[in-house]
Amino acid sequence: MTRTAEFPKLRRGLVAILRGLTPDQAVAVAGAVYAAGIEAIEVPLNSPEPFVSIASIVGSLPASALIGAGTVLDATQVDSLAEVGGRLVVSPNIDAEVMAAAARYGMVTMPGVMSPTEAFTAVRLGASALKFFPASVIGASGIAAMRAVLPKDTVVGAVGGVSDRDFASYRAAGVTAFGLGTSLFRPGMGVEEVAARARSAVAAWNEAFEGNDNAG
Repeated sequence: MTRTAEFPKLRRGLVAILRGLTPDQAVAVAGAVYAAGIEAIEVPLNSPEPFVSIASIVGSLPASALIGAGTVLDATQVDSLAEVGGRLVVSPNIDAEVMAAAARYGMVTMPGVMSPTEAFTAVRLGASALKFFPASVIGASGIAAMRAVLPKDTVVGAVGGVSDRDFASYRAAGVTAFGLGTSLFRPGMGVEEVAARARSAVAAWNEAFEGNDNAG
């Protein structure tokens, strides 16, 4: 199967998960996150009018920003994402049809995995990065054990119950990408609070990775 796009060389391996974001907040919140130094943003599809928000964010940020959708469960949603200019497909699971659709558009993919079988299936299907989910259940030691048998060039991400306090321990396990959800954004938060949390996450990344400026 055709491989999806390589995970890009971001300054930091941080993905902002803006679950519950509404279209009227989209540009301001995404702009604050991006200005803080987080270049990848996903709007989960169980948010209100997610494709409207994604289109607005794509139109408001530089083309180098990696913008897309989370909780992508079927190929038709990948088609809809392509229509609004999104480039990132994040899922809680690994689905061959979703992966094939993303590959057709040359999108970046982060399918969710929890076991060696799922991880190797995702690699075989051409995943750009693996999203170990929920990371808080698997733990850094569990990810490290699976990372040891995966291809060395596999980009490994941790999502689910992860905050900026966890960067150092997961880095030691070989994790180079993190999805930040409720530790960064919850519906109803003001833009300034989101911006402050984003800046804190960026500072924690800088400290934990000591000058390692990419996610790969």
